[in-house]
Amino acid sequence: MGFNHNDHYHPLLLDHLPPGPGVALDVGCGGGRFARRLAATGMHVEAIDRSGPMIDLARAAGSPGPGTISYRQADVSAEKLPEGAYDFISCLASLHHVPFDTVTRLRDALVPGGVLAVLGLGKPSTPADYARALVASPVNALARVVVYAGERLNGGIDPLPTAPIHETFPPMNRIRRDAARLLPGSRLRSLLFYRYLLVYRRPEEDHPM
Repeated sequence: MGFNHNDHYHPLLLDHLPPGPGVALDVGCGGGRFARRLAATGMHVEAIDRSGPMIDLARAAGSPGPGTISYRQADVSAEKLPEGAYDFISCLASLHHVPFDTVTRLRDALVPGGVLAVLGLGKPSTPADYARALVASPVNALARVVVYAGERLNGGIDPLPTAPIHETFPPMNRIRRDAARLLPGSRLRSLLFYRYLLVYRRPEEDHPM
């Protein structure tokens, strides 16, 4: 299926899972690959995507257990989320399709001590951002060649289904500003391949009203 930038960072997101089994929400789940990785840790996962065909594809792939996965078609910007319900919320390469302040609804849907982990995309806006993008280009090309060669040796390449999308990436300086304003205490880390990791933990004493 070729080199997938989002799959590459799955282990990084899983590093921020709270201890023990719990309930997770996977926003923009696509074909369900990350939802299945969450279920494999014992999490009970609600996975949503606004693309019906992608939800059908995800359901067809099943679940590895021991956790469960419930898929449904939904737009997170319009979905009414229960407050204080989730131990972990993941949002992979989907936040740029909705207003950034959607993170406040995800924030409020966390239990006290729960974690929101966003793997997002943003346009470079500082010299450091542009330098990182410059480094990423040859790394990206090499990764694609290595994966392509491996798949050819293993009998061919399976096409990777994708949801229909219209890509528009916000600048990183705006993302940093909005994250600091809307998610106080959050941590934002710039990554290769035009991605960033935004992690927010709801304070233990912050109980839903």
